[in-house]
Amino acid sequence: MRAQPTTRVLILTTFGLDDYVYDALRAGASGFMLKDAPPEEIVAAVRLVANGEALLAPSVTRSVIEEFVRREQPRSDLPPVAVQELTPREREVLDLLVAGLSNPEICEKLVISEATTKTHVARILQKLRLRDRVQAVIYAYESGLVRPGSAGSKT
Repeated sequence: MRAQPTTRVLILTTFGLDDYVYDALRAGASGFMLKDAPPEEIVAAVRLVANGEALLAPSVTRSVIEEFVRREQPRSDLPPVAVQELTPREREVLDLLVAGLSNPEICEKLVISEATTKTHVARILQKLRLRDRVQAVIYAYESGLVRPGSAGSKT
């Protein structure tokens, strides 16, 4: 069952990554933190997710990437139809988002304002029917837009 658009889920667990957590992220969880994180990081994570942001603990990000490396991904020379609806600039922003860049880092890299970056990210999520950045990263890997080890480079 997918979470409602206004529902935000932050997973706290003792595991680095297992099938349950991976499935939860794919189902729409907005964040994932390890229970042994310092309390102030967990509080900050709750606030970020409640405000609509997405968050993965660094060790979890590595585990997610490793999971994609282990899985065979079908690869097509054409991107999914929804991606073809993105403008060239939106595709650039998506590539940088998938590479893990924050909005300020995307602004600096593309020499655009933060408002413009936020608009591009919002349009990408809308066109791809995704809720947040975490889902965008998972979508990019699962659809073959990005191959493990090549995040941020056009494929």
